[in-house]
Amino acid sequence: MRRYYLLSLTVLLVASWAGAAVYADDPVIGSNRNTPEVIALKRVKDSVVNLRGKKTINDGAETVSFQQVKRVNGMGTGVVIDSRGYVLTNYHVIDGIQNLVVTAGEYSTTGDLVSYDPTTDLAIIKIRTSQFLPAIPFGISNDLMPAESVLAVGNAYGYTDTASRGIISALHRTVPVSDEQIYYDLIQTDASINPGNSGGPLINLDGQMIGVNVAVRVGAQGIGFAIPVNKALEVASELLSRENSLRIFHGITVETTYPNNVPVTEVSRVAPNSPAAQAGIQVGDQLVKVGEFHIQRQLDLQLALLEESVGSKVVCLVRRDGAEVSTNVELQPGRSSMIELVWDMIGIEVKQEVPSVVTQLNEKYAGGLRVEKVRPGSPAKNQGIQVGDILVGLHEWETVSLDDMNYIVSQPIVLQQPIQFYILRSKQAFFGNIRLQKSIRTAAK
Repeated sequence: MRRYYLLSLTVLLVASWAGAAVYADDPVIGSNRNTPEVIALKRVKDSVVNLRGKKTINDGAETVSFQQVKRVNGMGTGVVIDSRGYVLTNYHVIDGIQNLVVTAGEYSTTGDLVSYDPTTDLAIIKIRTSQFLPAIPFGISNDLMPAESVLAVGNAYGYTDTASRGIISALHRTVPVSDEQIYYDLIQTDASINPGNSGGPLINLDGQMIGVNVAVRVGAQGIGFAIPVNKALEVASELLSRENSLRIFHGITVETTYPNNVPVTEVSRVAPNSPAAQAGIQVGDQLVKVGEFHIQRQLDLQLALLEESVGSKVVCLVRRDGAEVSTNVELQPGRSSMIELVWDMIGIEVKQEVPSVVTQLNEKYAGGLRVEKVRPGSPAKNQGIQVGDILVGLHEWETVSLDDMNYIVSQPIVLQQPIQFYILRSKQAFFGNIRLQKSIRTAAK
């Protein structure tokens, strides 16, 4: 036994001396230790934040077939999507949390909920800080390959900045977490995803986020799931759009596509008589730059508008027929007044649903407005419209966005006669006739 120990010690000493001689200048750079995984993690680690807070734990959590972080000690993870402190995470991480504490490296601060969507289980928070936080690099998720190497990063069981390695096991998984929550089109991975990892990034070996970690299978080894980054950023854009639309109005609806696996964002709709229409923005224009923000994805447009105000003239650079065209879009007041009109005239409070969620329910529709509240005694209540219904049309118009609703309630015909409404309830489509009331606010003017 003594000989084995001494021999081993001698070998270790020789090996250590040899290693030091070869890499005397830098023990990492140029060595086999600086693997693609190491480089990828270095690229993203400063963009990953840890979330903590107190919340009520669901006593029945362990009875479901999947486990979610919101049921474990109020821990979770988030990713910085904008250096001003905007962070994307899972909704179940911050649902019901009190005194949200955000830790980035050695720095801790508090965070506030900006917007959320329980259906897709995503939320955006804003960190209260003036410190610069680098935004995470985004990859794309439409070219992912089974067996591709990935890393999951997060606050696993409270151990901050934990990284685990694995592969993409499969794509396009449908995962029922509970009777109320079903995830669609998820990435399956065998990289260890534990309680606390939810909301953190799944990254590729180029150091780009390709998914948002969301759930693990209880009792199984190496089965975890992530929301594809394309879907996650589409939802993030919608969440910020809701907030922007309450404050400012521009009239531009965009869509991101991925020709040759490169994100391109084009104008898919221009609201009639809107600031964008008056500035000459056209359907089919490719957004290149808005203000100081270069535009790749639709999220970039919303980030560009976050701190703009009514009356601001935002410079928009678009590519049209191979040439670049610059124009100024003067922002008008937002949709808060429109929301009040819809509540008065129809009796519903709505929020814009993520288009892909509506398409999954019925491929005939490109989007809709989810009913959040129904006013007792209102036209909507009398016609049987319920919370959770998705309004997809009124009269001859689609209700894909809040801008659509703003246009519709301003048309004289909606007060002159009963008009048809079209809703989705689960996967079934319904229609009926509704007579809108004259708005108290409009009548008072």
